[in-house]
Amino acid sequence: HNSIIESVYHSQPLEFEDVFQKCKEWAVQLAPYIHPVERIINDAADASKTVIIEGAQGTMLDLDHGTYPFVTSSNPTIGGASTGLGLASNRIDVVLGVFKAYNTRVGNGNFLTELLDETGQSIRRIANEFGTTTGRPRRVGWFDSVVARHSARINGYTSLVLTRLDVLDGFESLKICTGYESQNGEKIRHFPGNPATLSQCKPVYDEFPGWDGVTAGVSNLSDLPDGARAYVDRIEELVGVPVDIISTGPHRDETIMIREVLKR
Repeated sequence: HNSIIESVYHSQPLEFEDVFQKCKEWAVQLAPYIHPVERIINDAADASKTVIIEGAQGTMLDLDHGTYPFVTSSNPTIGGASTGLGLASNRIDVVLGVFKAYNTRVGNGNFLTELLDETGQSIRRIANEFGTTTGRPRRVGWFDSVVARHSARINGYTSLVLTRLDVLDGFESLKICTGYESQNGEKIRHFPGNPATLSQCKPVYDEFPGWDGVTAGVSNLSDLPDGARAYVDRIEELVGVPVDIISTGPHRDETIMIREVLKR
């Protein structure tokens, strides 16, 4: 074990007794904050408190419903809220689907709308799409409504949050993937369950002219450029779920609230 630690981390191995004593100290300090999470969550729901649960990663990295084998080891879909927190599914009132106005992916796996040209490089540069820890460039592509519809069906979104719309300011033209076409010319609107089938598909696009003006910092829907509004409306139509929130920048006030998401 010592040789592995030394060769991988280029450091001297830790002494067991030192670590054990620290863990005993931490246990005393943390004990008051450790309780059964399912009891806390359900007690809050019983008291009609608002409970916000944030999912990590994304649907396509889900162990069961994602692009297996290029997935994570858990369920970042809505089912993970029940299995992870002990919260019954009928206690979840609102499910927000958070999508970027374009697509990104980390790691390998099929990514049909991936942009390997200057447009992709521009989006990556403007949006700073690089891994926070590793600095690795994220893969960038056009918005894929096939993936979005699959995600909406799996998770049962009540509304969508569209982020980073401002990144697309200034582009001459934009595309949204509306479906796939198989090798034999078959039109596909639903995400294929077979990775082999997916790898043989190509995306079918709607193309939009870029918009004049900027969306960056806009907080009122009426102030969006017409082209940006048409882009958002098309995403809403293709996914089949209303876009209730649009983020136009990194700050709290750079947000368009179209509808109250917690009232259903």
